[in-house]
Amino acid sequence: MELRISPMVQTPAMARLSAANRGTSGSSVQDSGFASTLKGALSAVSATQDQAQALQREVQLENPNISIEETMVAMQKAQLGFQATLHVRNRMVQAYTDIMNMQV
Repeated sequence: MELRISPMVQTPAMARLSAANRGTSGSSVQDSGFASTLKGALSAVSATQDQAQALQREVQLENPNISIEETMVAMQKAQLGFQATLHVRNRMVQAYTDIMNMQV
C-alpha cells in the first residue's frame, strides 16, 4: 500500500492567506528516508489544517473575499487528511506491537 499526499490546490484566497507562511522553507537537500517522508506528510496535513482554520476565521470575521464554500472544502480536506494520518498511526502502532510480540 502506497500513501501519497499530493499538494493541495490553492485558490486565490488561500494563496493570500498562506503568503506569510512561505517565508519558512525547508532545506534544499531532500532526504528520501521513511522518517523524512513521514515528517513531510505530517507537515502537509498540519499546513492544510492551518489553512482551513485561517479560512474559517476569515469567514467568521465576515471577510467578503472568502466564500463559505471554499472554507467548507478546505475544512473537509483537513478532516480527511487528519483521518488518514490517524489510520497510518494506528497501523504503525499495530505493526510495532506485532513485532514486539514475536518470539525470537
